[in-house]
Amino acid sequence: MIVYEAVIPVKTYGGTGRDIWYLGDELQKRGHRVTYLVAPGSECPFADVLPLDKSRSLNAQIPASADIVNIHYNPKESLEKPHLVAIHGNSNNPDEVFPKNSVFVSKNHASRFGSDAFVYNGMDWDKYPEPDFSLRRKGYHFLGKAAWKVKNLKAAMAIARRNKTTLEVLGGYRFNFKMGMRFTFDPRIRFHGMVGDEEKARVLNRSEALLFPVLWHEPMGLAVIESLYYGCPVVATPYGAMPELVKEEFGFLSASLDELSKAAVSAGEYNARRCHEYARDTYNASRMTDKYLKYFETVLNGKTINPEPPRLQHPQKEKYLNFEW
Repeated sequence: MIVYEAVIPVKTYGGTGRDIWYLGDELQKRGHRVTYLVAPGSECPFADVLPLDKSRSLNAQIPASADIVNIHYNPKESLEKPHLVAIHGNSNNPDEVFPKNSVFVSKNHASRFGSDAFVYNGMDWDKYPEPDFSLRRKGYHFLGKAAWKVKNLKAAMAIARRNKTTLEVLGGYRFNFKMGMRFTFDPRIRFHGMVGDEEKARVLNRSEALLFPVLWHEPMGLAVIESLYYGCPVVATPYGAMPELVKEEFGFLSASLDELSKAAVSAGEYNARRCHEYARDTYNASRMTDKYLKYFETVLNGKTINPEPPRLQHPQKEKYLNFEW
């Protein structure tokens, strides 16, 4: 059984929702019976779906027939069934304790909570529109929740302006009421709002690079692997999982606006097909499922994933990580 607090399937933004969808699909292809316990309004053609009632105990909602429960948030209650908890987000609370059977979404993510157990997100790339390497690429893109200041859209716009080119913003709006009535006048900064896969593919197939100057320790970054899949190198800050994902062959990392701007100018020198092959072969649903199954087996054999309950090792004192403007 897979437990998640939001609605599936995901239509636009929502990395965790995509993650559990592809995991469940891959599991059922391998002969496992999958049931989702998710937010009301969800539906799924390949698995049973039960509505999650947040007002009730999770234990009371798990069917007796479930062999193992895979929960994609911190349940905050002691679970009776064998379980594996997948933590996808960042917590800066040193008092928050996670179950011993917890895994994270990158090596860096796990290490910040005193663990070495992680599973990279993996996409079913067959469900994505095909990359098109014949198209002319011009300008950059930003992919993520633009209203989150830790995503640092401000720096992405500054890079595009310095390099006198366009920036396609996927995941934000020209009028932003969440950031103090912000309105972006520059016509070279183009806002697309929350987009579906077809529109995302259309933009990424024509982009020179993803600008990803985040100001927090990014747990994993679905935007990164989606962009690489479409042949876009990544120009990003070196925080969280970025050094794991963005090798020298596939992008450039720095916390300096000057250095990132210069690197973005040379985005066309990266091999788009190699970026695509790297994302396709490394961050796919099959590899993700392989690793989940190994952790499931560990739990079902009566062993724990971590010797002690994971918890944040070093709280972040500053609101935003360093960035040189």
